[in-house]
Amino acid sequence: MKVMVRRDTRGLSIYVPKKDLEEPVIAQQHDALWGGWIRLKNGWVLELPEMDAEPRLPITVNARKLSEEGEGT
Repeated sequence: MKVMVRRDTRGLSIYVPKKDLEEPVIAQQHDALWGGWIRLKNGWVLELPEMDAEPRLPITVNARKLSEEGEGT
């Protein structure tokens, strides 16, 4: 799914246009955001693509949804 990664004064957030959903990132697999999973405040876990260099934000990327709250992750 296409998501937009943004940074503001509160930190990182993810916007999902098809769901009209914006949620803050509350946990991430790596210090660098890319190439691992992130957990959103609503319980979703998304896998972000690998990036060679740290891109400028905001950026739209293809993320893969791994789970939702209540699915055992």
